[in-house]
Amino acid sequence: MLKGNKGEWSEIYTFLKLLSERSLFSGDANLNRIQDLIYPIIKILRIETDGKFEYIINSDIIAVTKNNEKIKIPVKQFQEQTQILLDKIKSSKSGTFTIPEINEFLELINCKTLKAKSSVKTDIRVVIHDLKTNTKPELGFSIKSQLGSPSTLLNASKATNFIYKLTKNLTNEQITEINTIKNFTDKFEKLAEYGSKIKFVKTEKSIFGNNLVLIDSYLPEITANLMYLFFSSKTTAISELTEQLREFNPMNYDLSYHHNFYEYKIKHLLTDIALGLMPASVWTGQYDATGGYLIVKEDGDVLAYHLYNRNEFENYLFHNTKLETASTSRHNFGKIYFNENKQKIKLNLQIRFKK
Repeated sequence: MLKGNKGEWSEIYTFLKLLSERSLFSGDANLNRIQDLIYPIIKILRIETDGKFEYIINSDIIAVTKNNEKIKIPVKQFQEQTQILLDKIKSSKSGTFTIPEINEFLELINCKTLKAKSSVKTDIRVVIHDLKTNTKPELGFSIKSQLGSPSTLLNASKATNFIYKLTKNLTNEQITEINTIKNFTDKFEKLAEYGSKIKFVKTEKSIFGNNLVLIDSYLPEITANLMYLFFSSKTTAISELTEQLREFNPMNYDLSYHHNFYEYKIKHLLTDIALGLMPASVWTGQYDATGGYLIVKEDGDVLAYHLYNRNEFENYLFHNTKLETASTSRHNFGKIYFNENKQKIKLNLQIRFKK
């Protein structure tokens, strides 16, 4: 019997939900359906332990095929099982759990695993009918669920550390005092009290720095300034931090014509992270197999954000992510140290979806 957490069960829920609705609904930045961006679903492709299955929608019947084998199941059954699954996911209090009520149906439609392999970015592949262009593209999606704890867009690691130098040297006593302060806002207030600020030097890992430069030559410094605004204040939302960054304008861009320099570049960063950029691996700019996200909302609605509709995808990422403080001890950041006869401090980048 299948067992998993809310996020893992959400993958099966999304699969059943799309088949029961027979359409893919696009969403805007505020997680609302865009009424004129609806795509009929032709079929869904799913790889199981014993092969590749196609779930083909034909009116009120869904045909489950593997090789020459085929079974037909009424859409109504998918709708009923989808509702049962949603209710069980929402009501569960356990970390991992089974759902015996739908086990027989999952066996009938050959669902034997809850989630895609961790090495594969794409959780589900959907073939749609684009009525505007009369094409039938196959779209890959990663599934993000709001039914459980918010997931990360970028996980913290030592590879996501940024190194800054102090603009004014402190005494050993002052350094010891600042290093004992756990709250970063208080830490930077005390640093300012002693007449010092921080200035970005480089990313701890050059691979990550080069990945950022590939997107935009100024992106390492822009990201470093965004992080400083986060750690020195109580603001967490990336959209709000970017607005503060525009007002601060550390790159001295010409804003007289209201160009959205910072928003544009941060959106590109979020998009590339979402679609394949890893801090410790060389990023070529080639997107992974996945082309977007399917978001499972708290009410069970499923919305699509895909490069097929790039503006909506970028806006969703921009308005629904935040920075957060990871473990300082695990990732070795947050304390003033000496290096190359200079006083320095590391800050860490971790990005999570908002609840």
